[in-house]
Amino acid sequence: MTAPQELKTARLLLRSLEQADIPAIARLAGAREIASMTANIPHPYAEQDARNFLARASEEFRSGLSVSFAICVSATRELCGGVGLNITPAHQRAELGYWIGVPFWGNGYATEAARAAVAFGFQTLALHRIYAFHFAGNAASGRVLEKIGMRHEGRSREHVKKWDRFVDLENYGLLESEFSEKK
Repeated sequence: MTAPQELKTARLLLRSLEQADIPAIARLAGAREIASMTANIPHPYAEQDARNFLARASEEFRSGLSVSFAICVSATRELCGGVGLNITPAHQRAELGYWIGVPFWGNGYATEAARAAVAFGFQTLALHRIYAFHFAGNAASGRVLEKIGMRHEGRSREHVKKWDRFVDLENYGLLESEFSEKK
């Protein structure tokens, strides 16, 4: 188990990741376009990588350090991505992370899933702050974060090494008192 409950949005079902998801995760997360814009997804990304991720996500969930949801299109129940919160319990904060498979880009699924995960973090986990990063060249991810109400807080220069080069990260944050699901 990687999440305590299902979350439903207008078009999506967010549910716990399952062993049966491994082939779809490997296929979708394995796209070079996904790896090029994420700090922790390698390329190539094999089914063993997905199994390792699922095992780690399950352990971190049991330890209270994360929740990870499979993002599924409600109408078909097809997995289209993932969203999660990496939690720092002592500070009541979490880092939001997400990815959407390339065939599902341009549908607003990242925004819808991120908004649901943030609402879950504030309303169910009683977090005080949720923050996120994106690679400086990934403007689409910045728009997702702004649409869910996050504020741009700065840039961490050459913060991540990806494929033998250092990449700047854009930093965003949101306090519980600022969050509104209606945005």
